[in-house]
Amino acid sequence: MSLTVADVLALPDLASMQLRAGQAGRENAVRWPYVAENEGIADWVMGGELIFVTGINHPRDEANLQRLVREGHERVVAGMVILTGAEFIQAIPPSVIAEAERLNLPLIEQPYALKMVVVTQAIGSALVQAQQLGRSRQHVLEQVLDGDYQSLDVLLQRGDNLGLALHVPRQVALLRLDGSEQLFGDLPDEDAERQLQSRQQLLQRRLEQSLGELGDALPLVSQGRHWIALLPCPDAHAEARNRQAMTMLLDELRPQLGPLRLFLGLGSAGCDAPRFAQGLGEARQALAVAQRFPERLGLCSFNELGVLELLGAIRDRSLLDRFVERVVGPLIGDDSRHQPVLMPTLEAWFAENGNLALAAQRLNVHRNTLSYRLQRIEALTGCSFEDPHDRLNISVALLIRRLSSPA
Repeated sequence: MSLTVADVLALPDLASMQLRAGQAGRENAVRWPYVAENEGIADWVMGGELIFVTGINHPRDEANLQRLVREGHERVVAGMVILTGAEFIQAIPPSVIAEAERLNLPLIEQPYALKMVVVTQAIGSALVQAQQLGRSRQHVLEQVLDGDYQSLDVLLQRGDNLGLALHVPRQVALLRLDGSEQLFGDLPDEDAERQLQSRQQLLQRRLEQSLGELGDALPLVSQGRHWIALLPCPDAHAEARNRQAMTMLLDELRPQLGPLRLFLGLGSAGCDAPRFAQGLGEARQALAVAQRFPERLGLCSFNELGVLELLGAIRDRSLLDRFVERVVGPLIGDDSRHQPVLMPTLEAWFAENGNLALAAQRLNVHRNTLSYRLQRIEALTGCSFEDPHDRLNISVALLIRRLSSPA
C-alpha cells in the first residue's frame, strides 16, 4: 500500500492544508517529504517526493515557483506544498496554480502557522503504517502467485483481512523495463541513476492509475525489473478491455520512457486464486515473445502464442530474417520497385482463407485482377497455393514480417 497525496490531505493534524491545483494527481504515491532549499530541485530529487517550499532559505518569486513546478513534473514528484504567510511567500501566484493544473501536479497550500515538525511527523508516521501494510499485502500476493502456501483458505482469509480482493477472477500482467545499460553507458552514473528512478516512478504511477480505472484493484507486486499486476478479468469482455488499456498505456509511456523499453506479457483470462501461479507462468511465456519482437507494441498475450512461442524461442534473429527473404523476398522486392500490390494481395488472400471473392472485395479489385496477381506471386516465389507445405511457409513468413514491422 502506498501513501497518496489524498491520504496526506486527509490526515487529522493537516486539515489546514488545501489543494489548490492538480486534482488529477491526488492518487500519486508519496515516497517521502523533501524540503526544497536550493534554487531548483531537479538535481536533488529522485521521484515520488512531496516537495515543501518554504521560501526561508531561498527567495521564491513567481518565476522561481513556476520553475519548481515544471521541474517537479519532470522528476515525477508526488506533489508540491507551498507555505504561505506574511513573512516569506504571501500567496501562491495564479500563474503557478495554472501551471500546476496544466501539468496535473498536486499543488497544496500550507499556512506558516502549521508547524513543519507537525507536518513531517504526521506524514512520517503515516508512511511507516502504509509501508507495513504494503509489505504484508505484497507478501500475501507473492505467496499466491508463487503457489507457496500450505492452506489457500487461510491465505485468502488473511487477504480479506488486509483488504485484498483475491476472490475476483484475474488476468496476470507481467511487465519488464529494459535498457538501463544504455542509460548508464550514455550518462554519468549519478545522472543515469536519477533518470532510471524517475522513469520507474512514472511507470509505477501510471500503472497504479490504470489499475484504479479498471476497478477491483490489487497492489502492484514489484520484483526487480518486473512488475506484476492482477487485472480484474471475469469474462471475454474484460479481457478485451484489459488488452486495450495496457496497449494504450504502452503507447502513452513509450516516448516518455526512452531509451528504456517496456514489455508486457498477459496470462489467460479468468484465473481464480488457485491458478494465479499458472497465470504468472503464462505471462512469463508471453513476455518472452514480446521481448523477442521489440519492433511491435511490446505486448503479447498467452492465448496468442501458438507458433509465436516457437518463433520466440529462436535466438538467432537472422534465421527468421533469412526465412522471410527466401519465401517472400521476391514479392517485397517487386513491390519496392513498383506499386506495392503483391504483399497486400497475399495478406488479403490468407486473411480470407483463400476465398477469391472475399479477398477481391477486401482489396476492392476485380476477381480477375486478383487471380492475375496470385499467378504472378506463384511465379515469383516458386510456391504453389495448392501445396499445403508452401502455404504454411508463406503464412509463417507473413507472420514473422508482421511481427518484425513497426506497429
